[in-house]
Amino acid sequence: MEPIARFVKVSIPNYLAGLPIPETIGGWFRLGVTDWASLIPPTALMAGIGYISYKAFCPRARPKPCGVINPCIKKDVNKVVDVIDVEDLSEKAVFCRCWRTKNWPYCDGSHGAHNNETNDNVGPLVVKKEN
Repeated sequence: MEPIARFVKVSIPNYLAGLPIPETIGGWFRLGVTDWASLIPPTALMAGIGYISYKAFCPRARPKPCGVINPCIKKDVNKVVDVIDVEDLSEKAVFCRCWRTKNWPYCDGSHGAHNNETNDNVGPLVVKKEN
């Protein structure tokens, strides 16, 4: 534990104290190439910490969890299967494929909001009856 304590209490403060951070804005323009090169590691570390914090704590930055397609339709059965006789259809039937409809198995346009939210491109299944 002593090496870690020495690193945190002595090495890091000495390293930070030795960084060429100017006290004025004009001082940034007078830094040499080696000064700029010595600022790369702490800048990269701070950028990494910022990025990890952003991904961990910003809800919009997290991707939607994958796996469950059907959020609420017939969750009490093992497999959702619907049989519709083609003879019972009118001229056209529009079936849901996004699993977000409130009128299962027919589409109610819920895929529009789903597509905007998830950047998906799912649409309905349209079945037309030939005359």
